Amino acid sequence: MHWRSWDLNLKTRLIGETLFHTLFWMYFPFITLYFSAAFGKHVAGMLMSVPPLLGILGNLTGGFLADRIGRRPVMLMGAFLQSGMFALFACSLSPWTDYLAFIGIGVGGSLYSPASSAMVADLTTDKDRRLVFATFVTATNIGAVFGPALGSIFFFHYRSELLWTCTLVTLLYAVAILFIVKETLPARAIREGEPTGFASALKEQWRNYGVIFRDKAFATYIVAGILVTIAFMQLDLYLAVYVKEFVPTQALIAFSGWSVYLTSAEVFGLILGLNGLMFVLGSVPVTKWFEQWSDRDMFILSALLFGMGMFLVGLTTNVWLLLCFMIVLTVGEVLRSPVAQGFVSKYAPEEARGRYMGASSLQFSIGRFLAPLTVILSEWLPSIGVFGFIFLCTIVSAGLYVKLFRIIPARYADVG
Repeated sequence: MHWRSWDLNLKTRLIGETLFHTLFWMYFPFITLYFSAAFGKHVAGMLMSVPPLLGILGNLTGGFLADRIGRRPVMLMGAFLQSGMFALFACSLSPWTDYLAFIGIGVGGSLYSPASSAMVADLTTDKDRRLVFATFVTATNIGAVFGPALGSIFFFHYRSELLWTCTLVTLLYAVAILFIVKETLPARAIREGEPTGFASALKEQWRNYGVIFRDKAFATYIVAGILVTIAFMQLDLYLAVYVKEFVPTQALIAFSGWSVYLTSAEVFGLILGLNGLMFVLGSVPVTKWFEQWSDRDMFILSALLFGMGMFLVGLTTNVWLLLCFMIVLTVGEVLRSPVAQGFVSKYAPEEARGRYMGASSLQFSIGRFLAPLTVILSEWLPSIGVFGFIFLCTIVSAGLYVKLFRIIPARYADVG
């Protein structure tokens, strides 16, 4: 599916989301440092545990509303809320107001996300869906690569200007959604005569999600996703600990008496930079190379490649071998994202796509919540034991994906 043939909705959102994610990564990596300086590390740690929990509620609510009132209104709600919260952050003179604004920005993003993913699914065919999702993943990771480098300058020295820029960009994007993006909610999802009160809507949301989570196949998918997310999150958690404690300062290049040495921190920055660069440059090509593979095989390959690559990292402290193993695990990571979103959009009934997208986000929220367990385990286990645990998570995840595609109901048999 070539860019020129994309629906205008998709083109508008790809541009807007690329700009937003770049700005997001200019402030997000430094926000914990900011609140640690304002409140102290202990209080900041507790405060930063709240956004993921609110994110779960935001995703579930956003998915429910996307199926009930439409994708476009929920996206507008999320975008305008983010713009307003950025403006509050920019005008604030109190760290507590800054924190409330940060919470609001996160809630806005949580509302927006399932509606956005559901709209991509509405506008694409099964054949093209992986490639379109891979393109959106690339847009997200462009921001993740370049944003922190820019943010290290702008967040600390020009914070007010950065936040006002975020306000303006999100406001313009919300206006673009308002005037350009059209609703894509399938006609069969529009139901007449439903109760509209808040209590009735809350009961309906609880009932609808109850049905989803009692779906044995989808519950298996969620558990498998939690396990693989625990592994993926180690790039920012235990890998940093391992490199700092065990990887010595060493020569990256040595030639005729001339050499370039890297400290452990610089080695960590280099391997993470390679990971981000591969995501930006490799998401679309890798998706094309494997487009004939089934979702089942892609999930299994992704989990095993990442787990094996991470385990191999634990066997060496040599920078070049670390870079080679980083390539292996990053290919596994790149394979998963577009397939995961495409799977949910195919598995979910059209009239419940938003809710399934919102429910699917739980695997990432719960996985991120459990991922720091590896740092605790490292107090009792040697490094190879921790990497073995990470590999075990991906092996069990791969086994659950095998089970998943054996129990998918007959009416969804084409998903695999």
